[in-house]
Amino acid sequence: MTTLAEKKHMSRVAELGCAVCRRMGYEGTPAELHHPRALAGGWGRSSHMDVIPLCPEHHRGATGLHGLGTKGFPKRWGFTELDLLEDVRGLLG
Repeated sequence: MTTLAEKKHMSRVAELGCAVCRRMGYEGTPAELHHPRALAGGWGRSSHMDVIPLCPEHHRGATGLHGLGTKGFPKRWGFTELDLLEDVRGLLG
C-alpha cells in the first residue's frame, strides 16, 4: 500500500519532468516514474521514495532503461539510473 507521504513525493518527482531530457537541456518533459532496480538488489523494485521521472521513450522505449537494460543504458547515455536519482534528490533538496 502506498502512503500519503509516498504519493506526495512521487507527485513532486513526476512534476520535475524527464531526468534524461533534463540532462539534454529539455526541461519539463512529461514523465512517468521509474523504480531503480539497482536499489532493490536487481530484483523487484525500489521504494516509492526512490523513483526517477522519465518520459515514455527514456523509460520504456528503445533508448530507455527498459529498452536498453541497466548495462546498455549507461553505455548509450554515459550515466546510470543511480546518477539520475542523485539528480532528483538534488533538485528536491
